[in-house]
Amino acid sequence: MGWIFKLPKEAAVLIVGMLPIFELRGAIPLGFYLNLGISQTFFFAIIGNLIPIVPVLFLLKPVSYSLHRFFIFKRFFKWLFEHTRRRTEIIQKYETVGLTIFVAIPLPFTGAWTGAIAASLFKIRFRYAILAITIGVLIAGIIVTFLCILGKLTWQVIR
Repeated sequence: MGWIFKLPKEAAVLIVGMLPIFELRGAIPLGFYLNLGISQTFFFAIIGNLIPIVPVLFLLKPVSYSLHRFFIFKRFFKWLFEHTRRRTEIIQKYETVGLTIFVAIPLPFTGAWTGAIAASLFKIRFRYAILAITIGVLIAGIIVTFLCILGKLTWQVIR
């Protein structure tokens, strides 16, 4: 991922925020590493994390259905959906509120991408899914930013 450092700082944070698994959990620390301002880092990480959500919500079902007839894609989508179902008990139980909580927890496989896949699987209405995911992303962004600030302050004290 050395190419990411050749981009403008804002673009690097935005792009990493868009990537599955990394999402804002990777974008915010990257912004701190690149010495981008806290508010700019937060803004670009949040926007980057939210950009793929609408396409995932709209296109996941039709794309998976269309590609399901090819063995490799059938296996991939089967794995993806089973993996998501196992990790999303809170969404099954509490629906929209559970989706918000699930996305807000800044751990691997609990972000906006998995939340959007789960919302699609559990047929949560688009407007509720978008609202829940956005609120969850904002909460996760606040948590990760706070942890980065705390880490930076701790590092300064230690040195």
